[in-house]
Amino acid sequence: MRRADRLFEIIQVLRRASGPLTAERIAAELETSKRTIYRDIDALVAQRVPIRGEAGVGYVLERGFDLPPLMLSVDEAEAVALGAQWVVAHAEPALARAAVAVLAKLAAVVPEDLRPVLDDPAVGTPPGPGREDARVAGDLDVARLRRWCREGRRLAIGYVDETGAASERLVRSFLVGYVATVRIVAAWCELRQDFRVFRTDRLTAVTFLDERYPERSAALRRRWLALMRERRAAPVTAEPVTSPTGSAS
Repeated sequence: MRRADRLFEIIQVLRRASGPLTAERIAAELETSKRTIYRDIDALVAQRVPIRGEAGVGYVLERGFDLPPLMLSVDEAEAVALGAQWVVAHAEPALARAAVAVLAKLAAVVPEDLRPVLDDPAVGTPPGPGREDARVAGDLDVARLRRWCREGRRLAIGYVDETGAASERLVRSFLVGYVATVRIVAAWCELRQDFRVFRTDRLTAVTFLDERYPERSAALRRRWLALMRERRAAPVTAEPVTSPTGSAS
């Protein structure tokens, strides 16, 4: 790895870290020596990169520091291209247009050697059913649903589960999920007092309420994701209510 690339990667590693990182850990991730990391960090500090710490304790990149946003590695550019292709294939038209626009904006301003990675990527999503087959209630405003999740607002919904049982609920939606050809809404169900996952093609009615729920939507997302991680680590059991392609009871 060239030294310039390694300096860039050190900053990236520190930026991703949730706490101090020792030179040993950084060296292991970049497959180099601790001595090299010490020298590189000294060089970064000399260039006014705000890294705090000392040998043997750990290093932290101060908050607020960032590199120019378009200094992407080839892997990062390919990740963006792949993600955008998936969105175009599976998301609703508004998000699909946004994904195309993001790629066009990036391709126009990245360094010349990165443009082919975005314009003609060597990664891609295999041809699939596309947006037209993503099952969703015909009159559901998904863009508005995403906004309600961001803003932490309640929904009143009608829902039919996989057995045909109908119910009406107040829910605290916090995430719109895109799972292959099925679109889901993850929410805290006030009826069941628990997390539930609702398939959008089984929603019979959606009323967008103006009132916000007490928690922040980000806090609900974190709790739900932590619960999902715990359940994946536990022995497998039947749990249809949290399966993106299952039903909510």
